[in-house]
Amino acid sequence: MAEIQIYHNPRCRKSREGLQFLRDHGVEPVIIDYLKNPPTANELKALSVKLGIKPREFIRRTEAEYKALDLKPHLDEDDLLFDAMASHPKLIERPIVVNGNRAVVGRPAEAILALL
Repeated sequence: MAEIQIYHNPRCRKSREGLQFLRDHGVEPVIIDYLKNPPTANELKALSVKLGIKPREFIRRTEAEYKALDLKPHLDEDDLLFDAMASHPKLIERPIVVNGNRAVVGRPAEAILALL
């Protein structure tokens, strides 16, 4: 089995629940504190493929940065959103759990079961 990773924000309750869910299922993941070590735009593109969703679907629209950057829907927006999330990692939905070539947003934590 591939090493499981979690893009984690220790200050976020949902992210802590996702990490605990993994541990409760006997998994000690590689923890990526994405606020301290933000993924690049290319890494976010790869995550998007693993998630099977567009960046608009895993960007946090309630963050102040989202409003300040005026990231309203555009026709050709993917690169703009990947760049915004790489520059402002608070915009990345959390937690994201990766197992090999697959990933899920762990909201709710039970969604992580699809990877185990």
